[in-house]
Amino acid sequence: MAVYTVHQPPLAKGENTPDPARFTFVRDGFYAWGFVLSFFWMLRHRLWLVAVLFVALSVLLEIGLRYAGVSSGWRGLMFLALAFLIGLEGATLRRWTLKRRGYTNVGVVVADNQDDAERRFFVNWQAGKRPNAAPPPAQAASIVRMAGRTEFPRSGQAEVIGSFPEPERRV
Repeated sequence: MAVYTVHQPPLAKGENTPDPARFTFVRDGFYAWGFVLSFFWMLRHRLWLVAVLFVALSVLLEIGLRYAGVSSGWRGLMFLALAFLIGLEGATLRRWTLKRRGYTNVGVVVADNQDDAERRFFVNWQAGKRPNAAPPPAQAASIVRMAGRTEFPRSGQAEVIGSFPEPERRV
């Protein structure tokens, strides 16, 4: 199962609701094509600024490593590491670009593939449900602020799960 983040585009002129065809689903995980063909993968996903920064970083890295007298084997290893980083952070780069374009993250969907993720998201979206929205805290209204400290309501259990058997008490 893959995890997809769903990004809603900004409203176009004359639109009251966003067009479902313009929503973007970004899969979390390693992007193999981002690793193998980094620059072309960026162009394919319209990551123009990321592609320019990648080329600039690659040129500066090459010049710096040549100036430092690093052998071609180590330079190749550095570029391989950079490409691996692009493969690992491909989803983050796509989300950053979408945010810069005005898209908003509206949910997270877990599905086997992108078609199933779209189906699950839009079924919930049409029903008026917010996908994976956290329910409001049950006792949020009963949080008390006293003398600069925030006290949260106690659950009635005296034991604390974790390394310490008793909660710390302050006087």
